[in-house]
Amino acid sequence: MMSFEERVEDVVLRLFAVEGVKFGQFTLKSGLLSPIYFDLRVVVSYPELMESVADLLWERRPEGVQFASVCGVPYTALPMATIIATKQKLPMLIRRKEEKSYGTKRLIEGHFKPGDNCFIIEDVIVSGSSVYETAVSLRSCGLEVTDAVVFVDRQQGATANLRKLGVAIRSVCDMQQMLAILLRHGKIDDKQVGAVNAFLKDSQETIIRREPNDGVAESAGRLRMSFGARAATTSQALVRRLLRLMEEKRTNLCVAADLGTSQAALQLADQVGPHICMLKTHVDIMTDFSEAFPRQLRELALKHNFLICEDRKFADIGSMSAAQFADGPFAICDWADLVTMHPLPGEGLLTALSARAEGRQRGALLVAQMSSRGCLATAQYTAAAVKMAEAHPYFACGFVAQSSVTSDPRFLVLTPGVSVSAAADAHGQQYSSPERAVGECGADVVIVGRGVTRAESPAEAAGEYARRAYAAYLQRIG
Repeated sequence: MMSFEERVEDVVLRLFAVEGVKFGQFTLKSGLLSPIYFDLRVVVSYPELMESVADLLWERRPEGVQFASVCGVPYTALPMATIIATKQKLPMLIRRKEEKSYGTKRLIEGHFKPGDNCFIIEDVIVSGSSVYETAVSLRSCGLEVTDAVVFVDRQQGATANLRKLGVAIRSVCDMQQMLAILLRHGKIDDKQVGAVNAFLKDSQETIIRREPNDGVAESAGRLRMSFGARAATTSQALVRRLLRLMEEKRTNLCVAADLGTSQAALQLADQVGPHICMLKTHVDIMTDFSEAFPRQLRELALKHNFLICEDRKFADIGSMSAAQFADGPFAICDWADLVTMHPLPGEGLLTALSARAEGRQRGALLVAQMSSRGCLATAQYTAAAVKMAEAHPYFACGFVAQSSVTSDPRFLVLTPGVSVSAAADAHGQQYSSPERAVGECGADVVIVGRGVTRAESPAEAAGEYARRAYAAYLQRIG
């Protein structure tokens, strides 16, 4: 009789043999390129392996807890849950991904009583979102959900996330155990292990996007959290860096260097650098742009500790925008920390830009709303932009918007059209004060252009905007 650990090792090797775990380059649902991929759907073609997986899942259930039913997270875990229900004579429930529009219109199929404790089964967890969604559906029907068992924990924060939401997680094996087994048996080499570990380090999922009224107490959210506290909520390195920078320098000002020459932009950057968290550029309007400009601008960004955003507003198909982003002698991704993009082309634009960043600490800001009169962005368009960012938090850093389009503390809201001396210009640009933009409209970062660039002393003007915007932020968080 093999021990539990020996049986886990045997199943891992059998999964590898049938390509239930693969190594290479795989595009995940989020758009990330991963060196490892789990596909436990294949076990349905191998009945003995499927039964072995189900047996291990059942044996990892918590001791001393009585379950009235079992529910597999749709859809990969359903066969394993079915085997467990059949062998253990335990009633099974099925969660639909959407309610039926006919018949009983149930979201949960099966017979149960309110108060019954249902045991959740899952194949692989990353952030824990699928287990959470299943728990919410079960709880909405009056069921208790306290525990879930998964076959593989990718060790990317799911266990801690679910614990906060009242679901204890036990796993048959985690990523490190699986890698060790495959390495020990010569199925992979040290280079592949290193690639997976590097990927996991840079691709942490730390937040579950919660459903409204899910029965769990709501946290403060973006508008009431400090920049420093929000830095701990995201695994996006660039967002963490910017949030900490803003708190350390006590500034949430971005100056728009929309100037016709690179020399003028460099001079401005040096003047306002001590007062800003970010400089926004439009290099396509510069008449003297050369390879020296990006290098000199990066030097000033390092000197004064600010980020660079190239306001390119990518809006083409992914492949073309990616070429604009990364190809040519003055590739934007070589020198700009952030770029702006329109959500209109869809998620392919985000994934294409991310792929071409090639390990650099880069990110995108989605233009969800604009400050010009008559803008055609509808509420549905803005909501779709937010949903797109939520699906790609590894590269989407936030939004260019005129209102609080999200409560998610992982994302930044940058508001352009901020001025203390104008209400509008001749071309439909509408302005707002720093206090209104931050305090009433929910901006994290205010973008000021002509209010600084046309001031007699840009440095003094930037200092005043920074003081007023940061004071509004402090008042907002109480």
